[in-house]
Amino acid sequence: YLKANYPAEYMAALLTSVRDDKDKSAVYLNECRRMGIKVLPPNVNESEANFTAQGDDVILFGLTAVRNVGQNVVEAIIRGRKAKGKYGSFPDYLDKVEAVVCNKRTTESLIKAGAFDEMGHTRKGLTAHYEALIDNVVAVKRKEAEGQFDLFGGMAGDSGDGEGPGFGLDVEFSDEEWDKPYLLAQEREMLGLYVSDHPLLGLERLLAGTADATVAQLTGGDFADGAVVTVGGIISGLQRKMTKQGNPWAIATVEDLAGSIECMFFPATYQLVSAQLVEDTVVFVKGRLDRREDVPRLVGMELAVPDLSAR
Repeated sequence: YLKANYPAEYMAALLTSVRDDKDKSAVYLNECRRMGIKVLPPNVNESEANFTAQGDDVILFGLTAVRNVGQNVVEAIIRGRKAKGKYGSFPDYLDKVEAVVCNKRTTESLIKAGAFDEMGHTRKGLTAHYEALIDNVVAVKRKEAEGQFDLFGGMAGDSGDGEGPGFGLDVEFSDEEWDKPYLLAQEREMLGLYVSDHPLLGLERLLAGTADATVAQLTGGDFADGAVVTVGGIISGLQRKMTKQGNPWAIATVEDLAGSIECMFFPATYQLVSAQLVEDTVVFVKGRLDRREDVPRLVGMELAVPDLSAR
């Protein structure tokens, strides 16, 4: 009933309930796409702590889902915009928020997650300037806290146009943006998921035509222990390791639109496929399903990289 009548609210609550489980989050994110509901990256002007519905067909990512962003920072961001109005630009944001929010690591994570996209800044453009701007604003806020703030200091740059104080007005943010694979990889690192887009969107027919199963079917129990299957997806994580005997092997995380699974390539197979094991590459892995642990894994036997040049 809720899914039929309040789809965005229902899916937002569902995504919030599984926010610490990236595989379940990916399943529900894909379900949102299927239902025609847009799930947007976090936004410092609109997002709450958790996933929230905006109308019937939009869900906003919660700010607490961003890596390196704690609850106290989220509360301060929300408090700042309620008390002083929406943030008109990145310098205006730094001016209005409390000092606890002006942390370089936190700010970098918010930039890469897309939390400032609505302001018209590119993620690459902000990354080039945010550290210097934070250094300047923290010095101002420190003096302010100590009661040493110059009575006329804020007036020179306060133009009343939402651009914040003088520390940000002379900065020209580049309009250049990272290329899409890098941008999405950074977004995934901060949110645990591809959100604004997915490298596999548009390749569904290719994946379905070659793979025997989706990741969700492998992890959900549709296939028995020892089954030999082929799965398609993108390599979203890669760990290269050595055995006690000094032989190289690897664990690749292969992700499709509805989940991810670890694929182990032991030394004999690794020798054959090592050059093709590259992060952010679309691959097909044929392997034997290992369900002996709590989380199923795939023991890789073959690896193929499809030709995507025509797509």
